[in-house]
Amino acid sequence: MPLLVTGASGFVGAAVVRALRARGERVRVLVRPTSPRRNLEGLDVEVVEGDLADPASLPAAVAGVHGLYHVAADYRLWTLDPQAMIRTNVDGSVAIVRAAQAAGVERIVYTSSVAVLKPRADGQPADETTPSRAEDMIGPYKLSKFLAEEAVRRLVHEEGAPVVIVNPSTPIGPGDVRPTPTGRLIVEAASGRMPATVDTGLNIVHVDDVAAGHLLAYDKGVIGERYILGGEDRMLGDLLTEVAGLRGRKGPLVRLPHDLIVPLAWAVETWARLTRREKEPFVTLDGLRMARARMFFSCDKARAALGYAPRPASQALADAVTWFYDNGYVR
Repeated sequence: MPLLVTGASGFVGAAVVRALRARGERVRVLVRPTSPRRNLEGLDVEVVEGDLADPASLPAAVAGVHGLYHVAADYRLWTLDPQAMIRTNVDGSVAIVRAAQAAGVERIVYTSSVAVLKPRADGQPADETTPSRAEDMIGPYKLSKFLAEEAVRRLVHEEGAPVVIVNPSTPIGPGDVRPTPTGRLIVEAASGRMPATVDTGLNIVHVDDVAAGHLLAYDKGVIGERYILGGEDRMLGDLLTEVAGLRGRKGPLVRLPHDLIVPLAWAVETWARLTRREKEPFVTLDGLRMARARMFFSCDKARAALGYAPRPASQALADAVTWFYDNGYVR
């Protein structure tokens, strides 16, 4: 029997598919009819078309599978339609989990995010027990993932859904075709177009380690528990300087105060709304609000309980830059 992966055409989902195929699993993927298939090229998978926003399309996807990796999500830090993002990430997650339950799927790994965790005020790494509330969530993406994880937890506790939750931090590496917000920063730094940065930090992890963590959660995770799939905590300026150095470029020379960039973010967001531009602006107000805290996280629980072992951040950065260069994003 195959395993089903949602979001398989995306960055993390495709990495999960590659990991499953590498260990000989049969894989079925659920993709929207309009989704680009570049990340699935050359992978021996069964493709089923459907949409999380269309519950009637989901029973065919989950029929006859023994496990589900629900990776799909609308991942943007800015959107013209926040409610659409919430419907996709919350209602879509509930719909696919319920469809899987109805089909008798034995085990589900749900991909949440460290976005649901509130960074600690003292700058120390947060973990799975760090308290957070909906009121703490900055922007529609974080709120949608928070509400989605809460909804999935209710399905576990009230309806017996066999779900293990994983919370990736900031994945980088091969296959970031979109690219993600972090991938865009890496492309700009590797191209020598990042003269300044802000004072913030984040947790960087190789996308293939995130994928390996998904498989470990499926094999060893406890139903209802969540596991942070992170890597190394790094200051943004140091990270971008290392990325620039990999291509012989100069890294950021200036560290700008957050408040100095707010007018620029307001201007580009306003222009995007006026022109109805769907593409996420490079700098956003919510992104700046998030950057005021150091987004550091501990993956000690996943290390101890699952045997999770992420590689050094430097290797993840090198692999990301190489992939971006080889695929024409960096010239």
